[in-house]
Amino acid sequence: MIIVRILAAAALLATTSANSAEPAPSKACPWPKELEAMIAAPGNHKILFENAHVRVLEATVAPHSREPIHTHCWPSTLYIQKTGRIIDRDGSGHIVFDSRKLKDPPKVRFVQWMPIQGPHSIENLDDVPLVLIRIEQKG
Repeated sequence: MIIVRILAAAALLATTSANSAEPAPSKACPWPKELEAMIAAPGNHKILFENAHVRVLEATVAPHSREPIHTHCWPSTLYIQKTGRIIDRDGSGHIVFDSRKLKDPPKVRFVQWMPIQGPHSIENLDDVPLVLIRIEQKG
């Protein structure tokens, strides 16, 4: 039910924006196009909705797997539906986040803001898939 509300809000934002002034020109992505999530990691990202204002992705990382290195060139709101123990590495393979080091593991079904993300790769260390909805704000 929550995901339906989030997708409805994204669609409403997109519809409202589409009926108003044109979006501001987007800044060029600072990373190579071939690192864009839908090009570099299409097996982990599925487009649920896209227009000139937003792109809504479903991102998944299967248990005990690692996604290819990729980027996200727009700031995003993430709705994390399922997660367990994960490691996030930068494009050089250095660990930038390890959920095992958190004092309290996150409670699933939470929302988080993310700025643009340079080259990175998530490794799922757990027996459950990582599943999230990413609402990218274009322009």
